[in-house]
Amino acid sequence: MKKILLAALAGGLVLFAWGAVSHMATPLGEMGLKNLPDEGPVLTALGASIPEAGLYFYPGLDMKNATDEQRAAWEEKIKSGPSGLLLYRPSGGEAMSPRQLGSELVSNIFAAWIAAIVVSMISAPFGRRVLVIGLLGLFAWLSISASYWIWYGFPTAFVGAELIDQVVGWLLAGLAIAKIVPRPAA
Repeated sequence: MKKILLAALAGGLVLFAWGAVSHMATPLGEMGLKNLPDEGPVLTALGASIPEAGLYFYPGLDMKNATDEQRAAWEEKIKSGPSGLLLYRPSGGEAMSPRQLGSELVSNIFAAWIAAIVVSMISAPFGRRVLVIGLLGLFAWLSISASYWIWYGFPTAFVGAELIDQVVGWLLAGLAIAKIVPRPAA
């Protein structure tokens, strides 16, 4: 168990470091993201119309209580556009706070802990155990980011960057984790 915890810490730190490099020193952190053109009027309108923080889908529809006519009108709005998701915080926040960085590191360590547990159950050579952890990154991407691309129209460049970020990050973390966690006896 001690080796699994050590591997979780090492893998989490590697993943956190990779995240810093991939988002600040490569184009991956900006791929698919755009600035709002002439954002002043848009921000003013948002501030005047949205009182609380949330993730907003537009055009909106109460899916559980919509009539057939409301659903048909909504589908027409989706077809004609605009449509999208809006993540909104009316009071703003910090760009990169110590709390955010600490929370990211803790989540990376917990994720690496899960990977260390998985790899502790695999009686395979080092390279295959690293590959298994890399595949966990691919699994995470397929189950989350790919769905956002399919259902919400996240930009292909953004989702592609997420794919690279997740798989490379987990392969790198896998190197540390598979090195520390011993292979179980066959």
